[in-house]
Amino acid sequence: MAPLHRLHLCLCLPLLLLLPPAAPAPVTTPVPGPRTDWAACKNISRELLQRMATLKEPHQRVQGIPEDPKNWPPRIRCSDACDPSTLDTNNTRCLRRILQGLQHYRDLLGSDIFTTRPLPWLESALDQLLGLVQQEHGRLPRHTMAPSEAWAHPLLQRLALQRLQSFATVISRIFTHSASPR
Repeated sequence: MAPLHRLHLCLCLPLLLLLPPAAPAPVTTPVPGPRTDWAACKNISRELLQRMATLKEPHQRVQGIPEDPKNWPPRIRCSDACDPSTLDTNNTRCLRRILQGLQHYRDLLGSDIFTTRPLPWLESALDQLLGLVQQEHGRLPRHTMAPSEAWAHPLLQRLALQRLQSFATVISRIFTHSASPR
């Protein structure tokens, strides 16, 4: 059996030499997806806070408006992993919550509540932040807000701006931490 095996090897080896060399296997290096520009987010969120501080209404307390809990804006909670130690290792959950909040307030500013008092600079700042965060985490669907009574618009505006100011304060702190060099 050994001579037959050698004969087979002798016949096959020259045929292998006639074949063209195999192309090298393509080297696949992981291509990182778009990353959040923390410095840009920090700058825009700070500008947003400074401009909101010039508004008078957010500082007044609004009471007496009954609210439906399912319409509450997204809030950043402890379970969203936005604390500094978690942000340094995995910021996905926190950025998703920020994205939800930004989209909520952007939709709110485009609703009938703000038709008599549009705030284009505020909408622009939210659009910029949304664009930066959406690069990595995709777009959320836009929601249309249910129409409200015209008499309630000033109260709802104050409430929305007050909550947006609180939300902007928290996300500014998150962006500032994440933009700082480590």
